[in-house]
Amino acid sequence: MQILFQLEFAAEDLSEILKDYWSQQKVSAEIKEYSEWLVKGIWEHRLEIDRVIQQASKNWRLERMATVDRNILRIGVFEMLFEKNLEVPIVIDEAIEIAKKFSGQEAAVFVNGLLDGVKNNLQKIKAAKEQGQSETPDEKG
Repeated sequence: MQILFQLEFAAEDLSEILKDYWSQQKVSAEIKEYSEWLVKGIWEHRLEIDRVIQQASKNWRLERMATVDRNILRIGVFEMLFEKNLEVPIVIDEAIEIAKKFSGQEAAVFVNGLLDGVKNNLQKIKAAKEQGQSETPDEKG
């Protein structure tokens, strides 16, 4: 999340940001590998991820969300879309805990509600695809 936060303000060369970040952190190779997969994946798919978040957010534009909350949501949505080893409830629970720690209780409620909306939208899209429709009304536009 810290790397994504930094990218919000300095969309420099991602490899340089990662290099600088890891030079100051002592973590296992497994954590570093997963973290880089997350950051690179979110960075690569950020337009799609942001669109999914915006579709689930009825009253909040993405740019008006707190930077920390927005990046917690991006991590959660990326994991829902691309992480095949985690169940969606686990992704949502982890996002809530991160929000509590870095943004507060109100943010945790916001993150929970929005990711639940994302989950419901993704289930509708999946059901529509299984019924042979290429997209749902929420996916259009």
